[in-house]
Amino acid sequence: MPRIRLKRPRLPSTRAGRRRLVQGVVAACVLGLAPATWVYATTSDRIGTVADAPASGVAVVFGAGLWDGRPSPYLAHRLDAAVELYRAGKVKAVLVTGDNGRPTYDEPDAMRGYLVQHGVPDKSVVSDFAGFDTWDSCVRAKKIFGVDRAVLVSQGFHIRRAVALCEAAGVRSYGVGVDAVHDATWYYGGTREVFAAGKAVLDVVFQPDPTFLGPREPGVARALAG
Repeated sequence: MPRIRLKRPRLPSTRAGRRRLVQGVVAACVLGLAPATWVYATTSDRIGTVADAPASGVAVVFGAGLWDGRPSPYLAHRLDAAVELYRAGKVKAVLVTGDNGRPTYDEPDAMRGYLVQHGVPDKSVVSDFAGFDTWDSCVRAKKIFGVDRAVLVSQGFHIRRAVALCEAAGVRSYGVGVDAVHDATWYYGGTREVFAAGKAVLDVVFQPDPTFLGPREPGVARALAG
């Protein structure tokens, strides 16, 4: 059987050709990083710690996976920060938003159980079962749960995008970036954010409806009133 030889890509042979190639590579890198730069620049003054966070009434905690039906360590750290915000009197309601797209996987209920176990009253926890991604969670917080102002809680590699998207959805936001061990998950999350920033720009420009909307939910208003 004859061997198939693959031709190696040939570099431009002229100085002008090589210069155009370098310019093209640089332009592609700049365009690729532009969304991440936008996310960083637009949120630089909206990120801090639990101690820095303003009193906002509502904390929004984004889902981050379950292990055997319980919050993953990353999600548990987010929920711990929400508990701190509640105990400090900076929030009266905690909106937990995550994936419940199938009967055997229920992030919001697991998040609620963790918060209640750690001292947040059940009546102060509100569940969003259709927070399938960050944009969906932000739009639903505004349109379904009537959230106008909130402290957002997530890991540091994700919180800037969350703030940028919730601001675009009409929620005045302050982000609490939770510390995390720099393990494989952390590095994966940081790398993923470079690409997710591109989708964030498209979400802001085109303002798509989330996967599910539905009627208004009074849970947050009740928690704040209570």
